Amino acid sequence: MNDASIQDIPKLHSEIVRKSEEIGFKMPSDLYVGSFLKTLITSKPNGRFLEIGTGIGLSLSWMIEGMDNNSYLISVDNDKELTDIAETYFGNDGRIELICKDGTQWIEEYAGEKFDLIFADAWPGKYSEIDEVLDLVRVGGFYIIDDMTMQPNWPEGHEDNVIELTAYLEKRNDFQLTKMNWSTGLILAVKK
Repeated sequence: MNDASIQDIPKLHSEIVRKSEEIGFKMPSDLYVGSFLKTLITSKPNGRFLEIGTGIGLSLSWMIEGMDNNSYLISVDNDKELTDIAETYFGNDGRIELICKDGTQWIEEYAGEKFDLIFADAWPGKYSEIDEVLDLVRVGGFYIIDDMTMQPNWPEGHEDNVIELTAYLEKRNDFQLTKMNWSTGLILAVKK
């Protein structure tokens, strides 16, 4: 098996990569993470999904391709330039709600339905407001985080945050956890 041979790359992906390079966006999502998200989302027909950390929309392009016509996805990012770019790619899709807001503030104010899958790709929902975000996962739903193995853009001391978060998630009795030393380092947790 060759896991590097990914055949189902989203149609918009190469254009979003080009735009990332054009604007100097240095935190693009990994192809493996995208493929993994698409697969998990496909398992949840009529699903409700949340992405915290839209960025320029690379992960979002994968997630959307895994959704059926009755699914709904909210993606939150605090960078207006990036959400405006994502809006140009995804703004006409009625299944998607792009929100430009501080993730912490959005999490504190959100009072809607729970989610079948949450991809926390930003500090809020991953290293802060973790309990609030985990409470938003439905039973049988997925909580996914990436970049859990050493990354070249990590600030000094960030590895301690990763160790503490991993230990905290391992102690929770309401989630089944799998740590994957694959791609950028993933944790998949399923709510019991």
